[in-house]
Amino acid sequence: MPCEIRTYKQRAFERRTRYQLHLADDARALQALNEAGILDSNLLPLERPPRRVVSRPCCRAAYLRGAFLAAGSASGPRGAHLELRTADLESAAFLAELAAADGFRLAVHERRRHALAYAKGSEAIADLLAFLGAQEAALRFGEEAVVAATRARANRLANADHANIVRTSRAADVQLRAIRRLEGEGRLDELAPELREIARLRVRHPTLSLRELASRCEPPATKAAAHRRLSRIQRLAEV
Repeated sequence: MPCEIRTYKQRAFERRTRYQLHLADDARALQALNEAGILDSNLLPLERPPRRVVSRPCCRAAYLRGAFLAAGSASGPRGAHLELRTADLESAAFLAELAAADGFRLAVHERRRHALAYAKGSEAIADLLAFLGAQEAALRFGEEAVVAATRARANRLANADHANIVRTSRAADVQLRAIRRLEGEGRLDELAPELREIARLRVRHPTLSLRELASRCEPPATKAAAHRRLSRIQRLAEV
């Protein structure tokens, strides 16, 4: 069939070059458009393709792939979003229906000048891209999502570690003040041996955790025991 490829610059967003395939107005071109499900038997545009065009999973994947290449976009993994834009809400609903037939959920939304079928979530979008035949994009999308999740988890752990350090430091400062008060009043030597021991260890190691202090006792104690002894010292200092 005689055809021509034309290009033009997109005016919005990244101003990419867009491509159009123009078919000559002859009998063979019209027949091909009819067989492809674009024109009906009267050679008028169809709102929906005939069932035979989208009856099998491979056919639906090809149809959705064409919709994505023609008027789709995907962004992520942070705030992951994929959308297929259409002229009206009914067309967007049809795309969502095709996707649902193969287990993919697309929501539908109408805007002022167009409608769209869209998906959110990095895992769902990666699966849909793979179904459309964009395996490399799906892998990159999935890898970026994993990296983002790993980075977020590392930040949460770092923040948690920092918070634990702050809490331990504040608790140790309170304990040290109580020990110094008892020592200044001459009452530290009157304490039970296990209390004097934990007080001596806290003064010698002000930054150690309770578990580490407990392990240095003779014999080694539990974390709970170290906590009880230091709490007892604090209560005595308040008397």
